Amino acid sequence: MAAPVVHFEIGFKDIEKGKKFYGPLLGWEFESYGPAAMLSNIGHPGKGGEPAMGIGGHLNALGHEPHNYCVVYALVEDLEGTIEKAEGLGGTCIVPPQEVPGMGHFSWLKDPEGNLFGLWKAAR
Repeated sequence: MAAPVVHFEIGFKDIEKGKKFYGPLLGWEFESYGPAAMLSNIGHPGKGGEPAMGIGGHLNALGHEPHNYCVVYALVEDLEGTIEKAEGLGGTCIVPPQEVPGMGHFSWLKDPEGNLFGLWKAAR
């Protein structure tokens, strides 16, 4: 099965600037989640029970470089195996698997041209 894109993340040094830009520009609403601002009205069922539209995402302030980035996450069943496969195809793992408690694990990689992308394995 092909790995679907399930999430996106946009990095900011000052997350409030990101919220003040994307909120009015695209109508995005946010909820705080640690150093992140999760989209609350995209990728989730609507407030009136409308079906979900788009994929979920968030703005994030890492507190270190890189401050400005955009990454999409593909859902995979075997995170370690997919990382190994990517490396065999010329990719590079730049952030090894990290746990998001209660949600799953992610990793950041670069493809052979240096494009950043993420892998996500949901918790069971």
